[in-house]
Amino acid sequence: MSLFSYTTLKKILFKFDPETAHTLAGIGLRTIAHCPPLLRLMTKQYFVTHKSIQQRFFGRDFLNPVGLGAGFDKNGQYIKAMPTLGFGFTEIGTVTPKAQEGNPKPRLFRLIEDSSIQNAMGFNNKGAEYMLKRLKNIQFFDYPIGINIGKNKLTSEEDALNDYEALFYKYKDHGDYVVINISSPNTPGLRDLQNETFIKAIFTLGQKITSQPILLKIAPDMEIADALLLCKSAVDAGASGIIATNTTIDYSLSEHAQDFGGISGALLSKKSYTLFRAIGEAFYDKTLLISVGGIDSAEEAYKRIKAGASLVQVYSMLVYQGPTLIKEINQGIIECLEKDGYTHIREAIGADWK
Repeated sequence: MSLFSYTTLKKILFKFDPETAHTLAGIGLRTIAHCPPLLRLMTKQYFVTHKSIQQRFFGRDFLNPVGLGAGFDKNGQYIKAMPTLGFGFTEIGTVTPKAQEGNPKPRLFRLIEDSSIQNAMGFNNKGAEYMLKRLKNIQFFDYPIGINIGKNKLTSEEDALNDYEALFYKYKDHGDYVVINISSPNTPGLRDLQNETFIKAIFTLGQKITSQPILLKIAPDMEIADALLLCKSAVDAGASGIIATNTTIDYSLSEHAQDFGGISGALLSKKSYTLFRAIGEAFYDKTLLISVGGIDSAEEAYKRIKAGASLVQVYSMLVYQGPTLIKEINQGIIECLEKDGYTHIREAIGADWK
């Protein structure tokens, strides 16, 4: 698949509403995963690795530092196809204990003029048991997988820990890390759980149940001081990493935005980087940091790495630029490392603070 062919494919997909286009893209990925020759061909074309960007976390080898952000593969249906898009790891979910339909449609919008996406999906997924079956089917697939977990919409804040407890038990023997999602704007009251009391409680609970690394994903709309306190609480409570950031509810970023849901893509880039930079300065040498939000080039990814990111994630910009973007980011990171005289990415991580 060349850049030209993806440009053509995008024109076709953009004729459909975003959610239908997403479904069609997913069908394509599942088809590729079940066609070994095509799987090998696309992986060879788009997957980039080099000794300078290979890292090991959670007992797993990450052959490149660019992963797929949560939200695309909500039900773990496209895991086997992810290397064909060039990703070094993937994050599936958000998954909830019970299956749920999510919010009413329309709930996914392209902000084409802004190279961004706005979603109000509301954790639509087939539930924890379905995801578990998917993971069991790929148990011999040698590829890093994170599982993003959240509470059901109808679960009260008071009972939220029960949902996360069920999910910790469900996946304690599957995946390579778990991400606590309390930062989506599309489940009522979820962001209210971004407080020190809940953070301490959920990490204490999780560590009693599973030996898996547990990470926290935070919102970009917090005040920096509050975000730093929250991250400190998480790290002190045993978090294995911080993912920053989720989508933003700052609708002033675009005149084309809806007044609900969360915005991702290019509009989020500055906001996400600003918060991540503060987190990087405080924590790059204390825990694993993953940066996500508007990363659209090798230069942007490398900027996040120097600010403290060991890994980065892409989702919305993939929709606009295709898998060539992931290939270019990885190749560009290798070139940036060489230009700066680094022999390995670990030397560049947090370079702004060394």
